[in-house]
Amino acid sequence: MIVALREGRAVLNRLPLAARIAALVLALFLLAALAAPWLSPLDPARQTLLARLRPPGFTTAAGVTYWLGTDDLGRDLYARLLHGARLSIAIAVLSVVLSCVVGTAVGMAAAWFRGVTEIVLMRLVDIMMSIPAILLAVLSVAVLGPGLLNLVIVLGLTRWPRYARVAYGQTLQSATLPYVKAAELAGVRAPRLLLRHILPNIAGPLLVVVTAEFGLMILFEAGLSFLGLGIQPPDPSWGSILSVGRNYLERAWWMTAFPGACLFMLVLSVNVLGDALRDHLDPRAQGR
Repeated sequence: MIVALREGRAVLNRLPLAARIAALVLALFLLAALAAPWLSPLDPARQTLLARLRPPGFTTAAGVTYWLGTDDLGRDLYARLLHGARLSIAIAVLSVVLSCVVGTAVGMAAAWFRGVTEIVLMRLVDIMMSIPAILLAVLSVAVLGPGLLNLVIVLGLTRWPRYARVAYGQTLQSATLPYVKAAELAGVRAPRLLLRHILPNIAGPLLVVVTAEFGLMILFEAGLSFLGLGIQPPDPSWGSILSVGRNYLERAWWMTAFPGACLFMLVLSVNVLGDALRDHLDPRAQGR
């Protein structure tokens, strides 16, 4: 663990300033999501109808300060954004892990075993990639029903083809390396060879895909929640807060401004960091 942290710090120090700032912003979002119960003592589902649609900085007679204002039911927007970040980030992480595992396994198997296995798996990848991901996610959630678990499964199983394509191409290249050929001639079985010798070699390109997909998962979750197909009330979600806030744009601008700003900053930081990692891990970019 200590060695991994040191290597990660060394890589981060070699990235451009914009990427380091993006990593800091992402780290702050992650820490805020983890520490949400301590950073916000108010219950995000607690309704105070006498304090509904109050502007940021409003303080009640009881001494409670609503730093980011309240929503249409008098719930603290600051608390809802923090707890909504926990759900959004958790769903994005779990979805990315699921899609990465499935897509990497499919791509590596297709590239290694070739023949009929390659044809069947890669044609399946082509079929999945021909269907718009958000449309497939909407239809799947509509059939399975909303909920955190269903949302993770749907998002994870609609985005795995991208990992499969990358893993397929990288495995084809890695299969010709001398140490892989030597391990194959030594009698190492396919599962161990793929996990011990090829997977570490293709981890870099997959990491770049992970960073890009993480931002997309955040947006997909927010979009589905905005449509009422994601996280269900009373649990908070940035998408559902935006959905309610659009009805109060003239009276309560903060209900859309703050969750929209959170989405923008989080996704932008992930994309900037992903672009920097892609350039850092691309040998062609390093040679320029």
